Amino acid sequence: MDCRPDCGACCIATSISSLIPGMPDGKPAGVRCIHLLGDFKCALYGNTSRPKVCSDYKAEPEFCGYSREEAIRILSSLSDLPSPLDDPPPPLKGGYFLELYTTFPSTIV
Repeated sequence: MDCRPDCGACCIATSISSLIPGMPDGKPAGVRCIHLLGDFKCALYGNTSRPKVCSDYKAEPEFCGYSREEAIRILSSLSDLPSPLDDPPPPLKGGYFLELYTTFPSTIV
């Protein structure tokens, strides 16, 4: 999968613990990287000062979903932080299985 245009979710939702030019302590999850341009492209792309974790990141549907918003939600959930796009979700009643069963009883075998 190629990175989708106008996304930049990985530059917002994920944390980066390594040194980033201009961000000596790295970047916390949910904070926009200072090198993410207005068109959601990385200003350090192709530059040797770009963090290795950024260079090594490969877009995959399981992490990037089908939209920028979905990618932010998925990547935010991996960091155990609320997505910057959502209000905190309400607690499930009776646990996930019970909620799933009561919501979609025809799908449970």
